[in-house]
Amino acid sequence: MKFIAMNRFKIILGKEDEFEQVWRTRETYLDEVDGFIDFNLLRGESTDEYTLYSSHSTWNSREDFVAWTKSEAFKKAHKGAGQNKPLYIGHPVFEGFEVIL
Repeated sequence: MKFIAMNRFKIILGKEDEFEQVWRTRETYLDEVDGFIDFNLLRGESTDEYTLYSSHSTWNSREDFVAWTKSEAFKKAHKGAGQNKPLYIGHPVFEGFEVIL
């Protein structure tokens, strides 16, 4: 059963371009792991405090996603992620979904 992994980010107003550039230029190493299908970065609505974003990756199964989170590729992809804290309000919020239809 396919699995969708999403992280929701609240990005401080005025920091959207910087946040998007981080994602455009980072190496994800997703091509090194089994089960990865695709990735999208989604921009949502803005409030008077933040703009909502979501990272969206599709996997062949939940097990493939979990294996990714335990892989060396995951560690490499997230190395230095804390440097971007000034762009965020709070922590990213993870949501995982099994594809039904």
